[in-house]
Amino acid sequence: TGSMSSECLGNFLRITLSAEYFEDKYLSFSVVDQSGIAWELNEAMAAQCGYTVTYSSWSSIEFRASAVSCHSHLEKTVFTITIQIKTSHNPDMKNATIHLKSASCHYGPWSPRELVCESNYMEVSVKMEVPQTIKDFIQDAPEDWTLVFPKVKAEKASIWQIIFHQPEEKKALLVSDAWRAGYGLNATDTRVLLRIPHTAAQVQLVKDQGITFSVVRSSTLYKNQWMILMVDTAVACPVDGVDYTNKTITWTVPKYILPLSAGATSFKDVVVEAGVDLHKLSAKEMASREYVLSNDLNVIMMKIPIGAEGGYYKTSVNNGQLGTKYSINLFLEHQWEDNKWGLTKYTIVKEIETPFEQEELAITKNLNLSMRLMNVTVGTFLSDVELVNLTFEKVTLAIPEAVQHGYLISTTRYANGSKAYVIQLPLDAPIVKKEYMREDLRAYTLNATLAFIIYPSSETFIVPVITLSAVRDAVFPSARGFCEGRNLHLIITHGNVDQNWLPFISDWHLTPEAAQKYNYDLRDNGTHLEISVPFLSSHVNYEVFHASEIKASLYLTLKDGITLANRRDFSVSCRFSPSELLQCLPNGTVIITAIKLVGVASLDTSLLVLRDQQCKPSLVTEKTATFKFSVNTCGTSRKFNSTIMTYENEVLYFRPGNDIPIYQLKFACSYAVKQTVDVQYESKKNPLPPIKPGFGSLTLSLKLFKDKSYSEPYEESEYPVVKYLREALYFEVELLQPKDARLDLNLDDCWATNSQSQGSLPQWPIIINGCENSKDSYRTVFHEVNYSLRVEFPQHLKRFEVRMFTFVQGTTLLQE
Repeated sequence: TGSMSSECLGNFLRITLSAEYFEDKYLSFSVVDQSGIAWELNEAMAAQCGYTVTYSSWSSIEFRASAVSCHSHLEKTVFTITIQIKTSHNPDMKNATIHLKSASCHYGPWSPRELVCESNYMEVSVKMEVPQTIKDFIQDAPEDWTLVFPKVKAEKASIWQIIFHQPEEKKALLVSDAWRAGYGLNATDTRVLLRIPHTAAQVQLVKDQGITFSVVRSSTLYKNQWMILMVDTAVACPVDGVDYTNKTITWTVPKYILPLSAGATSFKDVVVEAGVDLHKLSAKEMASREYVLSNDLNVIMMKIPIGAEGGYYKTSVNNGQLGTKYSINLFLEHQWEDNKWGLTKYTIVKEIETPFEQEELAITKNLNLSMRLMNVTVGTFLSDVELVNLTFEKVTLAIPEAVQHGYLISTTRYANGSKAYVIQLPLDAPIVKKEYMREDLRAYTLNATLAFIIYPSSETFIVPVITLSAVRDAVFPSARGFCEGRNLHLIITHGNVDQNWLPFISDWHLTPEAAQKYNYDLRDNGTHLEISVPFLSSHVNYEVFHASEIKASLYLTLKDGITLANRRDFSVSCRFSPSELLQCLPNGTVIITAIKLVGVASLDTSLLVLRDQQCKPSLVTEKTATFKFSVNTCGTSRKFNSTIMTYENEVLYFRPGNDIPIYQLKFACSYAVKQTVDVQYESKKNPLPPIKPGFGSLTLSLKLFKDKSYSEPYEESEYPVVKYLREALYFEVELLQPKDARLDLNLDDCWATNSQSQGSLPQWPIIINGCENSKDSYRTVFHEVNYSLRVEFPQHLKRFEVRMFTFVQGTTLLQE
């Protein structure tokens, strides 16, 4: 199938699995014997039986088998191996899918002795055609045979043994014991094979020409009738011998090392070949890759430029730092003749990995202000790296979840096989922190942690991503104030810089709890902050006090939530009648509130008194003092004028030790005296009084007309009126009372709300200071009013036209 391929490489079979096909799956390898039984592989069994499973690169998984592996089916010059691969999405391998792969390869001809050094085992295969007599056999330690001979004579017939030659002792193992100890044994009519894991107990480390070898010195014995066959099955494999200098890998292998050449006195090289991934390379191919293979008198040396063709880079992590290693799977085949063995074939498979080299990771950002998007590019990475998840503000999102949140994650691939990850997200996303910097600049900060996994090692690493961008898009909060009844109202429309600004009145933080304490109305719906404060309250400033009016102001400051630096100041001023300070109750009780004007810092409101200085205020704030008393007390005087009884008193403030008040507020309450009289009168037409600034009641009407002729208003029964977006609405405001030709009606502010309450939110201004709203896409149009049968005083009417609109929040239609 396309997911698996096989290849015959000398006395090896290689089956390659596509890592992409088996991605995100758990794998289990088994080898099927000639009886159809599947033997599941683990590391110990693989080393004992001649199998190797490795990742040759990020893109493939490699299974290698020796021609004389435990489950090979040998027939003449062909060996056949069948493997079974189970795949499952569950670690317990439930509901596994089974894949079978069988392959046959030609092998041979065999050399009298063949040695194989694989990454997980050592293998020696020896020809058995001519038994050697005891006296003529020459071993590097001659006493070996003398010591093992008595053991052979004592054993039963036809039993194989392995004798391990250790410096301190000679140890004999029966075949069954050797198998249980992890050694692999096999025999044909003409050959005997011993396979030893690198981790076996009998392995010795021996140095030869400065190179360390794993060495096992052993003899394999067979007793047949009265004849004893003894075969030297010594094996040695290089452990090190690799050096990294000047961006070059140098691999050195000594020739004719003692454990393999004991008893021989003359040597002749027959073949010295090398390659990559068990593929032999010609001299021309090596030159094109800049490989150098040299065969000296005592050593074979191979030089490979780091990064050369045949190897591959892989990602690695060291102490949390990201880097790379270069990996290449070399092999060397050395054939020589000597006067003991004849021809020896020595094959070494060497997986070489260069030391860790740290890599600098680039993080770049790009803003698309027209689309209000931020692109962050992280990379480059090798192809063995995959982005797993992203963490924002301690919330971790897998890649599919991040996409659902509106964060677009894409991969940019380059010609050399590397790649980079691009994360695109809206500037207005909650995970992007916005902070006001200065002037019209805002800082957009993305603080994220990206988690990656490296295949096939499953190592993980993280990449912190912190980007800061300055954008000129600051919108400051704006405010509108108005007066209604006895209250001052201030409505602040939020901008995009005041999310963490706090409202203060002087140095008093205006929280919902604080507002409730003073009976203030404080509301914030996310787009508007509205505060309503009574005329007589602790936080209102009284700036002007005349007989006809009191000017009261409310000042509000938005401060930075961290530094408490002043950011924006807003205020609303209203003019109230002084009568708001006085209540004359029918039962003769008087309630008078004295106010402290701005600029009179020395006045202590708690020291205010009435004429009778024993009468002190019943309620005191920093700026007001309220007295409650009966008209017959506290030094109150009275005057009688016909049917009116007037009671008078004063609020006074004296400096300590001074009898002359520096503050004096006179007030009076008048009551009608009930009586019945006969009155004669005649009317006299008096001239209209002159107009003066003051307070009074006006009767106004607001009507919606059907067209710009303003001839037919909508009747009450026709409401609600249905209109479409951008359709014209024709409004008329009329002053109904008083009917005074000297009065002119002027519209100062007009706004639309989403409900019938004029103070509700959200709001949109239609007329500002008597003019159209310049921010409107469709501005208000004023229509001239002329005299007609219906219009007696044109100056008492104002007509304007507004295009139909609706309130939305984001893309959601707001309804009351």
